[in-house]
Amino acid sequence: MSTSALERAEAMEIAQLDALAERFVHKSWLFHLADAKESAPRPPAGSRVMMGEDPRLPPMPDAPTLMDFFKLRLSPSHQHLLQSARLARKNGLPGKMVLACLLHDIAVTGFIRADHGYWGAQLIEPYVDEEVSWAIRAHQVIKFFPDEENGYEYPESYRVMFGPDYRPAGYVARDYEVARKHRWYGSALAICMNDEYAFDPSVEVALEEFEDVIVDHFRQPAEGLGNDSSSSAHMWRTLRRPCNAL
Repeated sequence: MSTSALERAEAMEIAQLDALAERFVHKSWLFHLADAKESAPRPPAGSRVMMGEDPRLPPMPDAPTLMDFFKLRLSPSHQHLLQSARLARKNGLPGKMVLACLLHDIAVTGFIRADHGYWGAQLIEPYVDEEVSWAIRAHQVIKFFPDEENGYEYPESYRVMFGPDYRPAGYVARDYEVARKHRWYGSALAICMNDEYAFDPSVEVALEEFEDVIVDHFRQPAEGLGNDSSSSAHMWRTLRRPCNAL
């Protein structure tokens, strides 16, 4: 980057931060509750609150695509998704299931960790084959239950994270029993089997490797994710502008 270009970039960053300084950024009540605070701060009298584009975040195009959200809103841990998709392709899974592996933890990397399978499925449901969203929803609960007959073992990482005596919540066991009898159980299990071995920090996978899969199996709205009228458009808008006051 040339000196003049660097100076322009720095000037733009300063201008963005100056704009932010004039706005009050709300945080959710749960954020404050987790910090053992009894009340959330209120904006100073006469101040403006955060609405619209957040100058602290990378700017998004007017009509953002799934690729844009991967590049500009998902955490660096989305390498896990790319590794999982590459493994699925190597293992001969069809294109839509490669997409399922690419998106299976999209809630973790960009939205919310709790019940990530359910949130992730809801986020992408209007844009993918029904089998893909079902498998993503179900993989969260299936991961807790080994299936030795089909070559799936309980993740060693779960023993470390949750302890050897951990037992999943009742709804997890309930939804697993339903999923186990479902015609797409194998698809959700395939996500699990291409998930556990996709955490290699020495491997770097490019998103462009799966551009063809996205084009073929993700129904990108012409007006951009979050600008359409789908049942999950509001979730994409939240990913784009997470600190809007309302």
